[in-house]
Amino acid sequence: MKLLLASQSPRRKELLSSLGFDFEVVKIDCEEILPENIEIGEAAAYLSELKAKTFRELTAGEVLLTADTVVATDNQILGKPKDEKEARQMLRFLSGKTHQVYTGITIKSADKTFTETDVADVEFDEITDDEIEYYIQNYKPFDKAGSYGIQEWLGMAKIRKLNGSFYTIMGLPTHLVYKILKEI
Repeated sequence: MKLLLASQSPRRKELLSSLGFDFEVVKIDCEEILPENIEIGEAAAYLSELKAKTFRELTAGEVLLTADTVVATDNQILGKPKDEKEARQMLRFLSGKTHQVYTGITIKSADKTFTETDVADVEFDEITDDEIEYYIQNYKPFDKAGSYGIQEWLGMAKIRKLNGSFYTIMGLPTHLVYKILKEI
């Protein structure tokens, strides 16, 4: 089996490697646009499948892994911030609240496609404006849904409680990936 990881995320690369899989990183150019009335719980899987469908046809023995992570609270999806202002707004919005992190994965071979979503609840303590500034200036969270990475300072200092997989929040539900890849 030749595993292809369609992600530029250093976190996903690290996690997949730590699971013991050899893989090649491939690039997919895909406009990630959600349908207007999509349920929040379906958004990550939809985007993951969209990426998999955009990739070229697979040959026998190739397996493609795509993933997408969505942060949501108060019936609102928080994507990746486009700038510091938007990152500040998102972090203020998450401060003192519980939110959900959904990570959808699609694992596709030449003849089968598996798509699953895992969700975790994350509860933040209050985050001050000074803490938000420190985090943005030092960690540049512009490639992260919801403007934060659980494995970074903000996750260590401000997450009060979580219910679900740490790795799902990090961007790859490793338990699902491992189970499906072992079945293949």
